[in-house]
Amino acid sequence: MSSRLSDGIIDQVSDCSRLFSIMCHLQLRTLIFVAWVLGCVVFLHSTRMTWTAKYVRGPLGRSLLGKMVSEGEEGRERETQEWYKYSPDLLGESLRPLFVQSHLDSSTKAFLKQSIEKSNWLITQRYHSFVLRILASLVSRTSINGFLGRGSMFVFSVEQFQKLLKVGPDWKAGKLLDLGAGDGAVTEIMRGHFSEIYVTEVSPPMKWHLQGRNFKLMGIDEWQRSGFQYDVISCLNLLDRCDDPFLLLEDIRRSLVPQTGRLILAVVLPFEPYVEVGGGEWLRPQEHLIVHGKTWEEQATVLSQQVFKKAGFEVETLTRLPYLCEGDLYKDYYVLTDVVFVLKVSNMTEKSRQ
Repeated sequence: MSSRLSDGIIDQVSDCSRLFSIMCHLQLRTLIFVAWVLGCVVFLHSTRMTWTAKYVRGPLGRSLLGKMVSEGEEGRERETQEWYKYSPDLLGESLRPLFVQSHLDSSTKAFLKQSIEKSNWLITQRYHSFVLRILASLVSRTSINGFLGRGSMFVFSVEQFQKLLKVGPDWKAGKLLDLGAGDGAVTEIMRGHFSEIYVTEVSPPMKWHLQGRNFKLMGIDEWQRSGFQYDVISCLNLLDRCDDPFLLLEDIRRSLVPQTGRLILAVVLPFEPYVEVGGGEWLRPQEHLIVHGKTWEEQATVLSQQVFKKAGFEVETLTRLPYLCEGDLYKDYYVLTDVVFVLKVSNMTEKSRQ
């Protein structure tokens, strides 16, 4: 009896010892994993901090860093100068006197600075990249960006907007309609000049952003049937992303206030029309505009003569601007060539409306 009891006690002690050993092993593995994660974070943080002037101690290191920063700033300055470059000889003769030369201004610089800062948020950018990979095959990239609150766009500043429309800071009008307004960041730039602002958008997450800014949201098939007439309609980088661009332009023309109504139309050049249908799929539009020309000046001339004229518009002013988008893990920001037109209803078309 005594022998059995002692054997049982020994077995229990052995089991407890084994259980204690397993628990210690699991805790050790957990601690090792946590330490590894913290080590990676500390390493990445320290690596980043090392390559700033404050933490580069050696004279050679400081010299190399200074050269890198200098070359980066010079390269960026050369790049930004190219964004506004204009060759008069390549632009159609009728458009040359209408061209407004734009420059890198303080608002554009502020957007670039913000984009560069955001691209350095390592953990946030890795999270965004992970979510994009997971959801890319299920919903549109626009909706993913809206959900994440990333990818804001910049087309023009307040000053550039005023210069294009030939108005002053105190100019006020009634209704603005911004078609395909995205998260409303560009609409916000125009806000101060209008008493009522209407917007359209397809993406549900982007609609939430627009409602959060207190814009009046309209359906994509509602605005042209509402009976409203708008003082200004903005259609920014939408012409190459819709199925029927001529129908869109005709609906805009009918919805403008007679004589004084204006259309602000931005087009990415070279012109490459595709329609986003969700799940990362892009299709050619049903009505495919073919815009010939090797340079943006030549393509802008073709748009003016063969597209806008056919739709009943004539160009009042135009400029070249960078179409900027916030960056990610791989780039500080993304940029495309945007040509922004201010269009008015042509005199012949206006007379036929009366």
